[in-house]
Formats: sequence, C-alpha cells, structure tokens
Amino acid sequence: MSIRLGDIAPDFEQDSSAGRIRFHQWLGDSWGILFSHPADFTPVCTTELGFTARLEDEFAKRGVKAIALSIDPVDSHLKWIDDINETQHTAVNFPIIADADRRVSDLYDLIHPNASDTLTVRSLFVIDPDKKVRLTITYPASTGRNFNEILRVVDSLQLTDTYKVATPANWQDGDEVVIVPSLKDEAELRQRFPKGYLALKPYLRLTPQPNR
Repeated sequence: MSIRLGDIAPDFEQDSSAGRIRFHQWLGDSWGILFSHPADFTPVCTTELGFTARLEDEFAKRGVKAIALSIDPVDSHLKWIDDINETQHTAVNFPIIADADRRVSDLYDLIHPNASDTLTVRSLFVIDPDKKVRLTITYPASTGRNFNEILRVVDSLQLTDTYKVATPANWQDGDEVVIVPSLKDEAELRQRFPKGYLALKPYLRLTPQPNR
C-alpha cells in the first residue's frame, strides 16, 4: 500500500532491539519518527542512527519518539548498535525494528522493485499523536538524511497545528511566519497576532512567530 499524508500510520506488532513493539501503543500520545534502512552494518545508516541517538534531548523537548527499521534480525541489530555506539561516540536508546519477514516493510511500502526486490528503501515518516502521517521523505542510498531538517519540519508542524500560520521557505524556529489566507477578520487578527503583521500582498502577511 502507498502511504499518503493524512493517512493513519499502519499499526503493527514486531520484535525489536528493545523487545516486542506494538507500534501505536508504543507511540502513545507522542509524535513519532519511523525511518527505514536496507540492512544492518551499512555505512551511511550507521552515521544516521548515531546522529539520531545524539539528538535524544532535542526529540524529547518536542515530545518525539524515534524508531528505526531494518530487515535483519534482533541479534544482528544488537551487534550493529555496539558498532554505532563505538564509532559514533553515542548510545542508541531507541528501538530498531527487526523486519526479517518484511511485514512492516509491506505495510509501509518500503520494498520498491526499481530500487531492490529485497532491500527496503530509505524512507522516513513523521507521525503525529493522532497517528496520522504528516511527512514522508525517501532518500537514495548514497545520501545521508538531514535530521536538522526533520527537526525543523517537526517544529513547523507543531507550530502550525496550534496557530493559524504557515512557515515560509527556509524558515527556522524564531523567524517570521505567514498568516494563513483564510484568516481575514481584523478583530481576530489583532487578537491572534498582538505584535501586528506586515501585509506585502493581501494574501502574503508576515508576523512574528506567535509563541515567541
């Protein structure tokens, strides 16, 4: 099945490096980042899992849980984690799903025959507390993920879920944001954005980030 934005992330129960995982139960009311890897002991993925481990505090600040997936079994994952901890100077404290039977890979459409008939592609899903998929990105095997960008997207999603704003190109936390075009009532604008706004066009109105 193809996963689209707004879909409910498929639930599953599977073994992992942290024990048996029932995905929706494990997520609870947290945001989630699920990202897949073609196999254990791959170089780019080793750096990615290490970087994810080093972002533990940043994820915690945002109420985000990270979980990885590889088609190899748990005993292989545990040996790979030892390598990751050693080479990346960190401690992997999040689960790596063991998907030897490809069950989760099939649920999340991670086997793309044009890339490989057997190995999972390197996809990433951001999932909100309602279990809805809010972002999907698929990377080529040669290019490491930009986890700073993933944090930026989570910041944007959490901000725009709360306020009637959108975030412009290259937005970073603390920058000006865009008032959504559907908001037109001046009294409501003054109430929601007491710092005021700059109307470059009727549809393009910039205002300081409301939660700053």
